[in-house]
Amino acid sequence: MSILKQTLLVSALSLFGAANIAFAQDAKGSHTGHNMPEAEAAEATEITKEPGPTDKPWSMADKYWGAEAMAKARAHEIETMGGLKTSFIMADRLETQFNSSAEDVFIWDAQGWYGTDENKLWIKTEGEYGFGGDEIEDAEIQALWSKPISRFWDLQTGIRYDFAPKGRTHAVVGVQGLAPYWFEVDAALFLSNKGDLTSSVEAEYDFFLNQRLILQPRGAFKFSAQDIPELGVGAGFTKLEAGLRLRYEVKREFAPYVGVEWQRSLGETAQLVRAGGGVPDKIAVLFGVRTWY
Repeated sequence: MSILKQTLLVSALSLFGAANIAFAQDAKGSHTGHNMPEAEAAEATEITKEPGPTDKPWSMADKYWGAEAMAKARAHEIETMGGLKTSFIMADRLETQFNSSAEDVFIWDAQGWYGTDENKLWIKTEGEYGFGGDEIEDAEIQALWSKPISRFWDLQTGIRYDFAPKGRTHAVVGVQGLAPYWFEVDAALFLSNKGDLTSSVEAEYDFFLNQRLILQPRGAFKFSAQDIPELGVGAGFTKLEAGLRLRYEVKREFAPYVGVEWQRSLGETAQLVRAGGGVPDKIAVLFGVRTWY
């Protein structure tokens, strides 16, 4: 019996050892049969390796699509995501004002820009033509560089030239943008070549009565740091305008309107207007058109 037990024990150990050897050979053979070619292994190593300190983050796209093709694609992406140059032109006010106590006048107020989201060239012009005297009584043009300083505000600097009256050149610095509750604001300081410091602030708001009928309150005031007798301007607040315009947008780009505006010369300027035979306080009924492109 002891011989039988020894024989069975030896047989079991032999079978167990043979099974281990077979399993090891099978595992080795399975890996050997699936080895990648050396070229593919090298390429896989190249693809999965970490980029070096001088590698560009888009180097893989360059590898598959070509550096030239990807350079064009990136330039197009940059251009359309903030670098695109666009333009805009608006005649905000082209109107005739009828005054019961003064001569009727034609008013223009237009502006436009060209550039990117970050840098724009703004051109602004406004003026007044008097039907009674058949002449341009006030006219100016501004050329401004505009740069965003916050989400809703642009800083604008440049020059202004007055065609009439008494042609002057001014340095300009101002801001333009949206105040809380969506008031559109345009404020600027002007320093003339004569040393005169003046400023103006304009604000307006659009009430949409429906999709095409819009009521627009508008206000403006002007200030002068000193007397400018040759222009009929006194120191302090010089002029206040407050009006309402109701426009109908036949198209978004074209809207005729009617309105009324109160105009008041203030302080020493009002005294100079009276001394010159003018009326410092007047109400105008107006008709005009607003258009943009």
